[in-house]
Amino acid sequence: MATTIESGNAGAANKKKHLGIPEAIFVEDVDAFMKQPGNDTADAVLRKLDEQYQKYKYMELNLGQKKLRLKSQIPQIKQTLEILRHMQKKKDTTDPMETHFLLADNVYCKASVPPTDKVCLWLGANVMLEYDIDEAQALLEKNLATASRNLDSLEEDLDFLRDQFTTTEVNMARVYNWDVKRRSKDNLLKSAERS
Repeated sequence: MATTIESGNAGAANKKKHLGIPEAIFVEDVDAFMKQPGNDTADAVLRKLDEQYQKYKYMELNLGQKKLRLKSQIPQIKQTLEILRHMQKKKDTTDPMETHFLLADNVYCKASVPPTDKVCLWLGANVMLEYDIDEAQALLEKNLATASRNLDSLEEDLDFLRDQFTTTEVNMARVYNWDVKRRSKDNLLKSAERS
């Protein structure tokens, strides 16, 4: 959640870090905010806020890609675990297991797999390792737990990021409206001086 400028220092110790996403500060008093050093003109402040907004958009894009990757990875891990559990049941029998395996996209081949207590897992980066079924199952369960935890954390970070979008958009609107009021007041004063 966004904090106000006045309460920003008090809650600094309690803030949860969200993957290094900077927290947008809600501008409670626009007049006081515009008098701070570095806030010379409304256009300069709006440029800074827009830059911050664009950074949040970029972060959202990256987090969205991570979320999609995790959402596709979790079902694959679950499917592999199911296969391992099936192989675990079949390893004590003498009957070979009939299956189909993927050769290429949409191309499968029929295979007869003899009972075994070893499996090979792709670890990524063109690396495959042989494991005992129990070790492979433990590894995949750990990977599934980690991926699920990461997905939950990612959801929280995306929610936090949406809050930062809203705060930044509101700040931009408040500064813009402040500038419009200031300009109309200046125009009224100039027209009153002329008459």
